[in-house]
Amino acid sequence: MKILLTGLNHKTAPVELRERLAIAPEELAGETRALISHPGIREGLILSTCNRVELLVCYEGGEPELASYLNERFAVDSQSLQPHLYQHRESEAVRHLFRVAASLDSMVVGEPQILGQVKESYAAARSVGAVGGNLERLLQGALSAAKKVRTETQIGASSVSIASVAVDLARKIFGSLEGKRVLLVGAGKMSELAARHLMQHGAGSLLISNRTHERALSLAQKFKGHVVRFDDLHARADEADILITSTGSPEFIFRTPHAQQFLHRRRNRPMFIIDIAVPRDVDPEINRLDGIFLYDIDDLQSVAVSNLSDRGREAQRAEEILEHELARYQRRIETLDVVPALVDLQAAAEDMRQAELRRAQSRLHSLTPAQQGAVEAVTRGLMNKFLHQPLQALKAAAREGDLVTVEAIRAAFGLNGTSEATAHADQPAEPRTSNEPALTIKERND
Repeated sequence: MKILLTGLNHKTAPVELRERLAIAPEELAGETRALISHPGIREGLILSTCNRVELLVCYEGGEPELASYLNERFAVDSQSLQPHLYQHRESEAVRHLFRVAASLDSMVVGEPQILGQVKESYAAARSVGAVGGNLERLLQGALSAAKKVRTETQIGASSVSIASVAVDLARKIFGSLEGKRVLLVGAGKMSELAARHLMQHGAGSLLISNRTHERALSLAQKFKGHVVRFDDLHARADEADILITSTGSPEFIFRTPHAQQFLHRRRNRPMFIIDIAVPRDVDPEINRLDGIFLYDIDDLQSVAVSNLSDRGREAQRAEEILEHELARYQRRIETLDVVPALVDLQAAAEDMRQAELRRAQSRLHSLTPAQQGAVEAVTRGLMNKFLHQPLQALKAAAREGDLVTVEAIRAAFGLNGTSEATAHADQPAEPRTSNEPALTIKERND
């Protein structure tokens, strides 16, 4: 089974393209089912966040055209999409997944959300039967490595989050957050985190608007905020000094005419808008208006990157841990790969032993049950002693990744095809000729 990962992320594609490929959480299972229906693909997983869309598959036969799948699924022409795609195969695909899960490939290195998003993709893939033994081992390895990185380093504790960047920008715009009102549009994890940071740093009050009214009420209780019905959103948005929006809307919620009305009703007092939705909720043209300060997810990234200079040591430590975990995973996989050779070798030896006992059956029929048991024990013991060294050599070669030695042992014992023992195992025992004496007990013991 081969591994292929294809996708794009915040490093290779602008938000304008990423939002066209975004997959809503409720659509993830169905999209994964569609992915593994393609010829040759046996297992698959889709990771879709505001910063990346990646397809990970295990396949047999010819390499699947995942780029074409993205072209067709999202109606994006290949000339627009191809320059922004990356592809990783086999060990490089494994390395990439490990780094993604450990948040070493994130827009903000060390952010905790990506690990939960990988788990959600994993759960969606399992729910539609898209995870078999290969992906199961790979994903478990990636999640385990990510946990180790987060446990043994301070990379998460010292991370510069999108939420903290938003707070810093708001402070620069307003000077102080004291008494400022925040409007939260959408009730997702990212927007809730940003609102929490703003409130902790002095923002005065919180308004919450969400398509699902019950979800807005639940979130309002956490912050002691007030709910704005979604139908009243445009009529009341100007009440907020800081607007944070992160919904799943496929179209802009706020356009230039809305922003002009907000400024008019606010008597040109400045308004800070943080759009962390993908697809975006706010038309970027709004940023042309004096008095509106609009930042999208890519804008926040550029600010966050400039604040990461003091985290090199923790990031380096995380990379070292990940390399160790990758090597451990590879050894485990190579050991699993050699298991069939171990089984084949033991089976070939057992077939040979059984064949020789059948050949000698006519000479052994006069033995008592105790004597027959002794013959069974002796032949089995000899077989196990003979197998000990080659079995240990196979295991050691697998642990060290020495595939040349593994293949040499397989070839030496005829395990790359039908072994001689297996080929003759079902042949009838050769009859004893009339002048061939039966074995005496002494001869048997010798």
